[in-house]
Amino acid sequence: MEAIAIDKLSKSYGRINALSGVSFKIEPGEVIGLLGPNGAGKTTLMKILTGYLEPDEGDVRVHGIDVVASPIAAQRRIGYLPESAPLYGEMLVQEYLEMMAAMRGVPVEQRRDRMIEVIRATGLTERVIQPIGTLSKGFRQRVGIAQAIIHQPDILILDEPTTGLDPAQIVEIRELIVGLAKTATVLLSTHILSEVEATCERVLVIMQGELRADAKLAELRNANAAVVAVESGASGVADVLRKVTGVTSVESSGSAGDFTRWRVTSGTSDDLCPALFDALRTTRWKIGELRPEPKTLERVFRDLAERAGQVAP
Repeated sequence: MEAIAIDKLSKSYGRINALSGVSFKIEPGEVIGLLGPNGAGKTTLMKILTGYLEPDEGDVRVHGIDVVASPIAAQRRIGYLPESAPLYGEMLVQEYLEMMAAMRGVPVEQRRDRMIEVIRATGLTERVIQPIGTLSKGFRQRVGIAQAIIHQPDILILDEPTTGLDPAQIVEIRELIVGLAKTATVLLSTHILSEVEATCERVLVIMQGELRADAKLAELRNANAAVVAVESGASGVADVLRKVTGVTSVESSGSAGDFTRWRVTSGTSDDLCPALFDALRTTRWKIGELRPEPKTLERVFRDLAERAGQVAP
């Protein structure tokens, strides 16, 4: 049974379509990156998935539980860290976690052991009797993650967990997420590409409320572009390159000495270089460079954003 199953999910706010026909499935144990620019619909999706917002249409299930029909039962299986974690600055870390354990239904006889476990797991041992309001933002995020896992959820949903953190804190939270992923299904929402590349196995890309990509990270990174430099005096280069089988776009990407660089993309993951070489060999043009271009997640994201008419971060 899937950990998460979403089918044809839609949600509108007046005339604004926050989500439109979104469908995907997540298997137990997967670490998924939910990627998209600000305003793409990521937070709306997470609020629906966690039972805090009802969809207009569609089906949402967590381990087979209908989230709309049985939100409390579904929430017992989920640990949720919203972008602005619900923390109380005047409370001690220990007091806050005790309260959250009670609210999440952790049996009284198990609360002490669970608190010890999550405090150790999140690196809060030396902060348990410190007021939350006096903690750095990095440690406040740790407290937010601790409350999300206090009830041993099967699924961990994190909304922009590293926003506003300094580089050292980002690395610490990233390592913490990787550790938590060993025992739970993780859905990580972010617009920071490096976070997805560092922690996730699979990527869902949402833009303008629609699911634009769903693939393994390794698949998205497959090289399906090439860079070729042809002597600057040559004419009709773009036309020759466009005629190569599989080529979907050709664009000039600057100059290098006496050569003009061209970026050529394909709709498949096949190496373009042999076919490009064969096409250019008959022209007698001088070739200064011909190499595959590894497709980074940033490049994929920008390509998708350009097609959607959005500006990638």
